[in-house]
Amino acid sequence: MDHLIAPSLLSADFGNISGEIEMLNRSRADWIHLDIMDGNFVPNISFGFPVIEHIKKLTLLPLDVHLMIAQPERYIERFRASGADILTVHFEACTHLHRTIQKIKSEGMKAGVSLNPHTPVSLLEDIICGTDMVLIMSVNPGFGGQKFIENTYWKIRHLKKLIVEKQSDALIEVDGGVDLSNAGKLIDAGANVLVAGYSVFASADPLKIIEELKKI
Repeated sequence: MDHLIAPSLLSADFGNISGEIEMLNRSRADWIHLDIMDGNFVPNISFGFPVIEHIKKLTLLPLDVHLMIAQPERYIERFRASGADILTVHFEACTHLHRTIQKIKSEGMKAGVSLNPHTPVSLLEDIICGTDMVLIMSVNPGFGGQKFIENTYWKIRHLKKLIVEKQSDALIEVDGGVDLSNAGKLIDAGANVLVAGYSVFASADPLKIIEELKKI
């Protein structure tokens, strides 16, 4: 499959969110990535259900919702009702990860599992066949615009090997510090979905950046 581009709204201008969404609707973006932070699991707070519901009304692009929150299983139904199409939870935040993945799927969403930079891929051996996507954090979660962690390439290759060995259909998504300088290397390593926030929305021409990321 061709790789997918999921611009992250964490770096967008929320004073002009309608304009930002309209731009993404005209772009070659495949998904819209939404980072949900609770000030507990990560040291930052982003946005909640009303904002997601508003974004859903403005776009036909799938909403790729990344939960950086404690006890995410409490809100699965609410995120679905708000418009999430893909719901990703952190391995580190879930005591009963298999049950949480099953619940996400039962609500009609694709289920993703995210790993923090310090969490080894090997911990997914018993869950990889049940998840639709694995999100590799290439920065420490909580803030946009951070420096890319170089070990991410090795981690993606390791994950790709596990997916092949287990005959899983899981996609590999990468989030954090993704730009034109490393996108090609990430795809070569095995990434299927690139989340790009700062590199898109801080650009003078976001449409062009998305187009160039898509063409890699």
